Amino acid sequence: MVKPRQDVQQQLILDAKHHDPFSFLGLHQEAGKQVYRAFLPYAEQVWLKTAEGWDALTRVHAAGLYEWHGDGLKRPCLLKIESGGSSVEQHDPYTFPTSLTNDELYLFGQGRLLQAHNTMGAHLMEMNGINGVRFAVWAPNAERVSVVGNFNRWDGRVNPMRAHGSSGVWDIFIPNLGAGELYKFEIRNRHSGAMMVKTDPYGFSFEQRPGTAAKVTSLMQHNWEDYGWMEQRAKADWLHAPFNCYEVHLGSWKRNDQGYFLNYRELAASLIPYVKEMGYTHIELLPVSEHPLNESWGYQTTGYFGVTNRYGSPDDLRFFVDSCHQAGIGVILDWVPGHFPKDDWALARFDGTALYEHEDPRLGEHQEWGTYVFNYGRNEVRNFLLANAYYWLKEFHIDGLRVDAVASMLYLDYARKHGEWLPNQFGGRENLDAIEFMKQLNVMVHDDFPGALTIAEESTAWPMISRPVYLGGLGFSMKWNMGWMNDTLSYIANDPIHRRYHHDKLTFGQLYAYSENFVLPFSHDEVVHGKRSLLDKMPGDTWQKFANLRLLLTYQMTSPGKKLNFMGNEFGQGREWNVNASLDWHLLDTHWHKGVQLASRDLNQLYRNDRALSELDFEPQGFEWVDCYDSDQSVISYARRARDGSFVLVILNFTPVLREHYRLGVPAAGHYVELFNSDAACYGGSNQGNGAGIDSEPTPWMHHPQSIVVTLPPLAGVIIKLK
Repeated sequence: MVKPRQDVQQQLILDAKHHDPFSFLGLHQEAGKQVYRAFLPYAEQVWLKTAEGWDALTRVHAAGLYEWHGDGLKRPCLLKIESGGSSVEQHDPYTFPTSLTNDELYLFGQGRLLQAHNTMGAHLMEMNGINGVRFAVWAPNAERVSVVGNFNRWDGRVNPMRAHGSSGVWDIFIPNLGAGELYKFEIRNRHSGAMMVKTDPYGFSFEQRPGTAAKVTSLMQHNWEDYGWMEQRAKADWLHAPFNCYEVHLGSWKRNDQGYFLNYRELAASLIPYVKEMGYTHIELLPVSEHPLNESWGYQTTGYFGVTNRYGSPDDLRFFVDSCHQAGIGVILDWVPGHFPKDDWALARFDGTALYEHEDPRLGEHQEWGTYVFNYGRNEVRNFLLANAYYWLKEFHIDGLRVDAVASMLYLDYARKHGEWLPNQFGGRENLDAIEFMKQLNVMVHDDFPGALTIAEESTAWPMISRPVYLGGLGFSMKWNMGWMNDTLSYIANDPIHRRYHHDKLTFGQLYAYSENFVLPFSHDEVVHGKRSLLDKMPGDTWQKFANLRLLLTYQMTSPGKKLNFMGNEFGQGREWNVNASLDWHLLDTHWHKGVQLASRDLNQLYRNDRALSELDFEPQGFEWVDCYDSDQSVISYARRARDGSFVLVILNFTPVLREHYRLGVPAAGHYVELFNSDAACYGGSNQGNGAGIDSEPTPWMHHPQSIVVTLPPLAGVIIKLK
């Protein structure tokens, strides 16, 4: 490539338009002599350190361009700069080489640089014996990219970056910078000349809101102590293990006495003991990546690699996860690769073009949410998302990703009217690029992080979501069972007198229950935006509402599938979830709410400890109807089995009627005892049941040679087991 004339290059530097500033600034050999140039618009006088001492530079342009001519100078060059009556010594960034390798740039362009967080963004490092920060960013349609911050008065003329050819990657090493520096990238579009000031897509942390600058942060200083957990996780048989998730929004689970957020370390001291005592196996965190608006709950992410500073630093989050693991609790992270917000300082039209999104709004915009759709067909965008998943799993020891809004990724016509979407190359509505991305994601997670899980929030009948990629599936570990959730909440909302007409909502799910590895969720989405809290969905008077809620939780915890409950469900939070306030923990002062909490705890412990309730969650051999036909009395009963043949029986009475002398067929003769009764007095119930146990009788019933006669409490679930 022929370089522009020197006067042209000089003007490009002065106008902040130079695409290759390193070819002009810094130290060069010209006509057999060394020429050194620096652009320092705020300097009054500049000296260069040579072998003989400090040598003054000549100001060749009033805007702040300096030159030196001579011999024997070595890189990196040290300057003494006088400005405003004081002087500082600093090394010149334009006398340091790049530290990016061709391999990194090649893999990034191919979409296969899985540890891109080690390449892109801001990294503290030493180069040529000098400490500083290397900045790297992808902006292929830029004419010029500069890093700006307090260190250069946020002036994009001062530190233009080095372009790496067709890769679209720009980098610069700025010496003598340290942790804590705020920075952004100033980008000039090559076609329009438009200027953007953007935060770092790969930033590890950010300044406090409402500021949006990224902050130079060391990658990790935490000393992990969870080796035993990670080793056990890699060998665990998660398919046949209990999985009971407590879904938490950290900012509104509990706040301090002044109403402020608890930080990650305070949460480790309070949330983890609570979760352990309650018997949950995992905590699922609503997104903790950086986001500007509390009301987005974290789903409008602007800093995909940034830990939200609402609750502390990245190392504080590592401490929280480490503490969970040492307490025997896994951590699932809500992750949002389906869309991103339109904030003009973040990913949106990053270099003046639709870079991370599609240019055509029929592909690139979610009209319903007012957000952009990632362009999954672009290697570098796919790399961004894959590397982000890798980052959370590797750097934070996260045990799994719950992938948000998978349905919106799968379908090109998702939430779009006729004419508002474009078909794929075969004329269909499937987003083929997104499908390939999800397959790559799941293969990567399961190959590189043994025992880590991927969980799809997917609300359609798309087949084989949780089947391996090599069998034609998408490769997720599990999938939320939205059909079961909707049917169940629709059924339980009916007045008990009408439930007989909707009995199929309790039984239909068994027709597809083993087509996927299902999680049964009562999530945050069901207790907000006018949907009312789980307790408030229940019909009847106060006693019936609480009885219905205990019954609902019993049904969930004994049905085939892994479990998830949003915080507050476990004690009957009365009002809808409010992201800007703590849960109503004072409700536990009343016996009603305390009873629900005790019932939840005992159900969790029973699910965790009795293999019949979890070992065959995903296999039809783990479930058998005892009676699914008693719609007139709104009673269902079923057996749950373990691999060794042991079983429990579950009988659920969905009416407020005490049913005595209720006969059930049983698979084995003997004495049966109650393991759990949601009507127990300690839970707030009427204390009806079978406390003395039940002996089977040789009376054939329901295809079994033996049967038992039980008492069914009103609006209650009973779990019994052969002693």
